[in-house]
Order: sequence, then C-alpha cells, then structure tokens
Amino acid sequence: MKKFAKGLKWKLKAIIIVKKHEARELYKQKRKKLSQKQVEIFQKSIYNQIYDLDLTKIEYIHIFLPIVKQKEINTFRIINFLHEQKKTVIISKSNFNDHTLKHFIFTDKTKLIENSYGIPEPMTGEEIDVKKIDLVFVPLLISDKKNYRVGYGKGFYDRFLASCRKDVITIGLNFFPPIALISDTNKFDIPLNNIIYPS
Repeated sequence: MKKFAKGLKWKLKAIIIVKKHEARELYKQKRKKLSQKQVEIFQKSIYNQIYDLDLTKIEYIHIFLPIVKQKEINTFRIINFLHEQKKTVIISKSNFNDHTLKHFIFTDKTKLIENSYGIPEPMTGEEIDVKKIDLVFVPLLISDKKNYRVGYGKGFYDRFLASCRKDVITIGLNFFPPIALISDTNKFDIPLNNIIYPS
C-alpha cells in the first residue's frame, strides 16, 4: 500500500509541476487528440469571454493567425469582432533566421500566404512600430498559475513581448486550464496578464 501511495504521489507531482519540454510535448499531444466537436465548444467559450472584454481604451491589437495542422484556435472570428469594434488589428511575419517578428496592419484587403510551418502571413501591408500595440493575444500550448506560458520553443513571442511597451496588455488563449507550475522558467520569460481558456 505504501509503495502504491508513493507511486501515486510521484505521478500527481509530475502532472502538477513540469518542465517546459515535458509540458510542450504533453500538450501538443493533448491538443492533437481533441475532436472537432470539442474544439468548437472550447472556441465558443473563448470567443464569448473575448466579446465581454472592455476594449474602450484599446486601439492597436496584435493577434496570431492559426496554424490549422496544430489545431490552434481559429482567431479569424476574433479578428472579425475586433474590426466590427473599429480596432486596428496587427498580425506578424516570421523571420526564421533570427526568430523575430515583423508586424503589419491586417485589413480585409490583406493577402495571406502560409509559410513552411503552416502559419498564415501577410504578403504585403503597412508595417507598424511595436510600441504602438496596446494589447497582444498570445498563442500557447499551456500556462501555469503564475501565467507563464509554454509555446513551441523558438522564442518568437519572448523576443516580441520583451520589445513591447511596459504597459502592454497580454492575454494568452488556450484550450486547457493552467497547470500548477512550470518549474524551469527563467529571467527571459515574461508572465502574461491573463489567460483565457474554456470555462
């Protein structure tokens, strides 16, 4: 009985406290296993929470475009809502040589093309200074109770958020509730202001 209890305690600890690479692989698999019906239900809950946000003092909003093969949340519904609210929507283009992002205004005339990783990106557009951005919706695989996030591990958003204004609002979007602790965060990791996940 003691041996069983010890084993159970270790398993619970492994679930609650994990390192980034462990969380990354675990939640990649968990998201891959979601059915289309589950995704639709989760998305609806996330959309409704975003529709309830007070955006009256927000003008420039950065949002990621979904990688379909990774089952990321379909953010085009959110973009349509933001445009209806007369907000300026910003999207990014990736530089895979130095893992940085350039940022462009997204309108109904913006033409998109998928890069080699399946990320839709603007072909052309008006580039914008990152310091103008008021709010960033951030992609992630999982977060913890302190709002630290785990992404795909390339550091694009870590560099991006570090270059934003100190008062920028950051909101992570995820299908899964936060875990207790990501154990190997460091001084370069930036906690988000909030995480939105299905209620």
